[in-house]
Amino acid sequence: MFLRGIKEMLPIKNILCPTDFSEPSYEALKVADELAAHFGATLHIINVVPLVPIVEAPIGVESSSFNVASYQQELEGQAQKSLKNLTEQKVTRGVPVFTDVLIGNAAGEVIRYASEKGADMIVIATHGLSGWRRFISGSTTEQIVRQASCPVLSIRKPGGK
Repeated sequence: MFLRGIKEMLPIKNILCPTDFSEPSYEALKVADELAAHFGATLHIINVVPLVPIVEAPIGVESSSFNVASYQQELEGQAQKSLKNLTEQKVTRGVPVFTDVLIGNAAGEVIRYASEKGADMIVIATHGLSGWRRFISGSTTEQIVRQASCPVLSIRKPGGK
């Protein structure tokens, strides 16, 4: 009944669901998938890979043989494979789905992608951090809720308070 009323009020055509491949993000994907199936919407599933920092060796010290660009490409490739598997395993057949791997700051990239793709809604997990852990790491979900130009549905981790 509730969703039927919303369906008439809100034309939801594009749903964005960022994932970090954690259990809470799978719960958010489950909700996003159900909403996409209900509304006949396209589901966009993205993963944001942080940019690997390049640190230059001090003058007079030989640089290591670690190839940052190659490592960045490996991270992106792994994320693409994980998104493909995730889509095959957890998205309802018949739901149109697009996946993308982005590079950079998670909150900023999610907001940019939502704007560029015309997302009508973002469905995202909250990891339920509190106290010093939230102070130290910040909350990506909180930043997205504050800055996104579309509604954001925040899904609490299973068993979270």
